[in-house]
Amino acid sequence: MPGIAPTAGPYARVAALAALVVATFCFVATENLPGGLLSLMAGDLDTSLSAVGLLVTGYGLTVAVVSVPLVRATRHVPRRSLLSWVLAVFVAASCVTAFAPGYQLLLAGRVVTALSHAVFWSVVVVTAVGLFPPRLRGRIVTVVFTASSVATVMGVPAGTWLGQQWGWRVPFLALTGLGLAALVTMVAFMPNAPADEGPAAATAPDGRRFAVLLVATALSITGLSAASTYTVPFLTEVSGFPDSAMGPLLFLRGAAGVVVMAVGGVVLDRWPRAAMIVPTGLLACALFGLHGLGTVRLAAIGLLALFGAAMFLMITAMANRILYVAPGRTEVATAAHSAVFNASVAAGALAGALLLPSRGVRSTALVAAVLVTAAVACLALESRIADRGRGPSGQPQRDRPVAAGGS
Repeated sequence: MPGIAPTAGPYARVAALAALVVATFCFVATENLPGGLLSLMAGDLDTSLSAVGLLVTGYGLTVAVVSVPLVRATRHVPRRSLLSWVLAVFVAASCVTAFAPGYQLLLAGRVVTALSHAVFWSVVVVTAVGLFPPRLRGRIVTVVFTASSVATVMGVPAGTWLGQQWGWRVPFLALTGLGLAALVTMVAFMPNAPADEGPAAATAPDGRRFAVLLVATALSITGLSAASTYTVPFLTEVSGFPDSAMGPLLFLRGAAGVVVMAVGGVVLDRWPRAAMIVPTGLLACALFGLHGLGTVRLAAIGLLALFGAAMFLMITAMANRILYVAPGRTEVATAAHSAVFNASVAAGALAGALLLPSRGVRSTALVAAVLVTAAVACLALESRIADRGRGPSGQPQRDRPVAAGGS
């Protein structure tokens, strides 16, 4: 099979995938962990809450800016060598973060971690998919993104709890240890395949469809970020929930996403386009519902669960779709998608901040719903472009489950 070392047996491939999954968990948890440790870090480092908050914002913006240039610069490096170096940098930078005596060194550690994150996230899905037959593409993408979901739902709360018990440095040390374990496993089991496309190559490359997907990603993630960043004040001010209910409610939203991901891989393999459009439409419905019915607590709980389920499946399905239509090298396309994603997260948080003083927190759900609805229209346009593509027989070339050589 192209792109895979012939000596790599099934157990080695599973071990390599496990290393990629653990590394994905580490990167996502590391990116978001300061959000749960704001007060602890600010107090220990004698700095402001906003300065600590910039550790998250600056991380995302760094990833957005450097993803494509770094991936282009490293595109000829064999995958095991590249990912091993990336994880080694992550482990070293995480150690710097954990032991930083002051804010400046901590910020430097975060920037270096973000640089390694930019490369890792751009190639992890392509590498994971390349380990297995193309017919399993959607399931492998779902496995990787489930690790990201679990990091958000459980990793960050667990890290916050560890920080509250033993200090904010302990969770960063724990993630350093997990990253080191992933590095050792990767070196031992990952095939050192050339940096070619192999089975991860796009099965229906199309620059127009790729551009539409990037626009849909920008719209949906901007809206999603505008709503999710201000979920807590929405639930307290609009729905009237007490502060003590925030933990269980946020866990409910995340758990709903993790549960739906259990079947997401099969859905992505069988209905790749529907797997994008349906959850994006459901997310828009959930956001419109929260704006209109957010004052009814029972309705807010149900809509919050729908929000989580639709959100995680939509993000995974769009990333999977990039692997179908990416023009040129797949890892460069995923880097561009990652850049747009991270920039949109920052834009959504900024949009919400601008809405709060004049329109109130309830407006974030409405604006988010409108943006996500616009994303649905873009995804429908991508489908129309796909249906106009003609195969060798002259018939419309429609998506079907990925087999050993097709889309």
